[in-house]
Amino acid sequence: MLKRTERKMRSHAADGATPPPPSTSCPPLQEAAPEVDIDRRRYRRIWLFFLGVLSQAVLWDGLFTLPLLNLARPAPLPRWQAVARRYRDIATEMGGVLIKLGQFLSTRVDLLPPEITQELAGLQDEVAPAAPDAITAVVDAAFGRPVDQVFRAFDTAPIGAASLAQAHRAVLPDGREVILKVLRPGIHVLVETDLRAMARICRWLSKFRFVRRRMDLDVLLDEFTRTTRCELDLQQENDNLKRFASDFADNPHVYIPRVFEDYCRPGVLTLENVAYIKITDTCALQAAGIEPAAVADRLYDAYMHQIFVTNFVHVDPHPGNLFVRPLPLEEESVTCEAGFAPGEAVPCQPERPFQLVFIDFGMTAEISERLKAAMRLAAIGISTQDTRKVIQAYIVADALRPGTDLRRLEKAHQEWLQKIWGLRMGKIQETAFRELRFFLREYRDLIVGTAFQLKADMLFIGRAVGILAGLATRIDPEFDPWSKTMPHAKRFAMEEFTGEWQGLFDELFLLGRHLWRIPAELDQVLTRAKQGALTFQVSLSPETRQAIRRIDMSVRRFAWMVLTAGLLVSGVNLHIADKNPPMGIALIALSAVTFLWGVGRK
Repeated sequence: MLKRTERKMRSHAADGATPPPPSTSCPPLQEAAPEVDIDRRRYRRIWLFFLGVLSQAVLWDGLFTLPLLNLARPAPLPRWQAVARRYRDIATEMGGVLIKLGQFLSTRVDLLPPEITQELAGLQDEVAPAAPDAITAVVDAAFGRPVDQVFRAFDTAPIGAASLAQAHRAVLPDGREVILKVLRPGIHVLVETDLRAMARICRWLSKFRFVRRRMDLDVLLDEFTRTTRCELDLQQENDNLKRFASDFADNPHVYIPRVFEDYCRPGVLTLENVAYIKITDTCALQAAGIEPAAVADRLYDAYMHQIFVTNFVHVDPHPGNLFVRPLPLEEESVTCEAGFAPGEAVPCQPERPFQLVFIDFGMTAEISERLKAAMRLAAIGISTQDTRKVIQAYIVADALRPGTDLRRLEKAHQEWLQKIWGLRMGKIQETAFRELRFFLREYRDLIVGTAFQLKADMLFIGRAVGILAGLATRIDPEFDPWSKTMPHAKRFAMEEFTGEWQGLFDELFLLGRHLWRIPAELDQVLTRAKQGALTFQVSLSPETRQAIRRIDMSVRRFAWMVLTAGLLVSGVNLHIADKNPPMGIALIALSAVTFLWGVGRK
């Protein structure tokens, strides 16, 4: 039965083996990159910071995990907490792409300990704004005349300072209050500098076989570079916003800000002011009579609609890009016909209606049919605890390396689902870290063997889902992903069942062809047996292959350790004894090269 399932899964993978990369609805912008000079000082500083982090990881999480040396290894959590603190400081100071990376990591409470995410959480709001004169100069240049000739009023103090742009209040000549999204001065230089620094870091990481086997860094970097440059095109963001508004035109629970086209320029986007209640401000939500749990549910449903219905996803759902718009009750409509204005005090009324407000459509992605099919299978498998469906989803998404032991991977997923099934989001992380040691011991071969390979078309959707998981937990620690996914999974399963009837007829036809050939093939087998030409091929079981692989890995690791230690001791002895100092230094250097070579092959 499993072989038949594996065969079917591989046929699904073959159908979508060469899909086009996911579109981010943005034309290629790479022709602009060579025209932008980079900040050499900033480039060196970023590179040196990451080089220090990588060196620390190699030292403490590589060398000092060896026997005896591990006794002197400091606790990992405080050490990485200090790294997160230093990263937050440097990202806050320097801005640019570093902020976006930190924002993503700060929301991954499902993967990272809270001590680390809390250190990075300040990146959501602590971005230093650009100087008022510099912002005014950008707006003047965009419109070709002074800002006071374009708007009745313009507030140089930003209401929000993001990594690539700032938001400023303004008043149109007719008196309507708007928000101007203005690109930061010199942002193109900062972005190109950060991207080139990351390219160098990726090239260095690609030298490690462990990293190369897990993901194609070149493809991921190209996609990330393209999407980041796309965020600098505010006209493209305008187009994305219009498409998103069209997708949710019939949904009364989602609100998209209006764009004032006559006041938009390449570096300026003028929008309706929708700065209502920040989605993570649970105190303000409850003060208005809005339950945070209802907000988390509605946010989850909105993303299910994007992923599985419209296939066009807002992939940057961090707290600064999501607001909650309170709506007046029927008895309040007399005194509040136009609704509540942004920033206006909202009286508390139980079960107050509300709308989700999305802003910042610079990062969007279209889901390919292959990835959509894979996520549907995963949703069905997780909701029904059918781990075979989950493995099938990995194969359809082309996320597994060739030769992966599917039976063992299925067993690992079965145990994992049993441990976390039914838990609220706030408890899943706690259980994950408690059970991590068990899974490292039991499935070390799968983890070290890197069964998974990250594809470019999974990068931004995975990023959005990861941020969404962390955001839902912050809004409602008791958020139940299982009950929310079950209705979608049932619908997907019914659609899959309906669509498989044609496949069932095809399989019956193939079965008839095979039954017709059986007599002739059986006669050939018996004839070869009589002639003594029948041969058998015996293969090892997956468990035996894994045991042999572990023994081989242990022998290689032991030989690597002995060789490194021998070179190091010999070099130190020669250097101290003054018998041949140059040779001693050479052996010490060679021991370091041998160690790094071994780490790269792990």
